[in-house]
Amino acid sequence: QVQLVESGGGLVQAGGSLSLSCAASGGTISRYVVAWFRQAPGMEREFVGASTRIGGNVYSTNYADSVKGRFSISRNNAKNMVYLEMNSLKVEDTAVYYCAADPASIAPLTTDGYTFWGQGTQVTVSS
Repeated sequence: QVQLVESGGGLVQAGGSLSLSCAASGGTISRYVVAWFRQAPGMEREFVGASTRIGGNVYSTNYADSVKGRFSISRNNAKNMVYLEMNSLKVEDTAVYYCAADPASIAPLTTDGYTFWGQGTQVTVSS
């Protein structure tokens, strides 16, 4: 059973940057699709981006339009970790950010496509 733990959230001013980490234990996630979702107060949890293994240590990434060009997902398989680098942050990026993983070969865009979830980390962007 894979366990995921997010860290790195916090308070940042608009225009700033923040890097989130997702540490996996209980299994190796190098072959898994790993995605980031976020949930703002009163809103549904929404897809942010995902990393999908193509083969070997080659991964493809895809992102929601709202974060494309500002957010970036990377992996460190030796550490069994996935990262979300967030730049040019906006007030509307404020949310709890979740890491999710699934042994699927194609990244689902909805929450029901993921088997394993972290507990979330709060990101607050101030104006």
